[in-house]
Amino acid sequence: MELILTTSAFVLSFILVTIVVPPIIRVARAKRLFDIADERKVHIKTVPPLGGVAIFLGFILSTIIATDGYSFDALKYIVASVIMMFFIGLKDDLLVISARKKFIVQVFAAILLITLGQIRFTNLHGVFGIDEIYNLTGVFISLFVMLAIVNAFNLIDGIDGLASGLALMASVVFGVWFFLAGHIQFAIMSFALAGSLAGFFIFNVFGNKNKLFMGDTGSLVIGLVISTLVIKFNEFNIVKTIPFAIGASPVVAFAALSIPLIDTLRVITIRIMQRKSPFSPDRNHTHHRLLELIPSHFKVTVILVAVNAAMVGIALWFNHISFNMNLQFLLVFIISVMVCLIPSLILRIKKAEDSLSIGELLKQTT
Repeated sequence: MELILTTSAFVLSFILVTIVVPPIIRVARAKRLFDIADERKVHIKTVPPLGGVAIFLGFILSTIIATDGYSFDALKYIVASVIMMFFIGLKDDLLVISARKKFIVQVFAAILLITLGQIRFTNLHGVFGIDEIYNLTGVFISLFVMLAIVNAFNLIDGIDGLASGLALMASVVFGVWFFLAGHIQFAIMSFALAGSLAGFFIFNVFGNKNKLFMGDTGSLVIGLVISTLVIKFNEFNIVKTIPFAIGASPVVAFAALSIPLIDTLRVITIRIMQRKSPFSPDRNHTHHRLLELIPSHFKVTVILVAVNAAMVGIALWFNHISFNMNLQFLLVFIISVMVCLIPSLILRIKKAEDSLSIGELLKQTT
């Protein structure tokens, strides 16, 4: 029965998205609701940025339907927080609002989940030598993690399929573990998100006349749901004797989101060093650098999603051979940083070689 419900959540959300997208595109075209290009954007066509509406509907409806009959006290708070994210994201997609206002709503939605939904960290599993944490500390750490994940997905949504592909991979990783460990409510929620993302991915990457972007509506909703899954994944693994327990769950959770998190840390560091706002648009992301080397959105997306999946595999292997938690975390962090720096490094070498070639050519002509 659990397998049927989990599978139905994926299938239902996928079908809902594929049904809803065409009418959304028709309305967007009729009302001329198109994405405006800026310094961060790499597209030149006018594309509706309302894919997040389809993701929201697919996720919410399939989760509510598939979890019917299960005790799921946190669901009403998850839905309420997701609705908050949905509306502030939709307003930003249609009217454009300040980063400050958007951030305030993110904080309110996260606090609602943490305080009333009880979605918060109570144990860090020994990371940085910290195990059990008390209420106020847990609230602040949970708030920081939620905001970091939400904004990581918001910032990495720069090329076709990347944000949805990375979120799809992460939701499947968490969903499989929730299912195996017997936490069916969260398994259903994970696969409801995965189905919505899979449906959107097809239109976003392979759509021609029916192409659309997820916009802030989608990235904010995705970030909040994924952050919820991350926290519950860590909380359910506190008891190491349960079936399928993962001792280094914080390391695996970080690995599942390593590309968006490290890329966000990287671009924010660059912007601060350049004395710019951390939220100012630019084209310093890893996917922008990789796009200069491989001019194909789909190929760049596949590469980054595959690398992120490999990071999960590395983290699970570290967990299997079982050594110091902090060393595991440090190694995954360092590997992730190196991976995100490789495209920039290759570009620098390539530009240096091109400069040398031009210099030699000039010498020969003089």
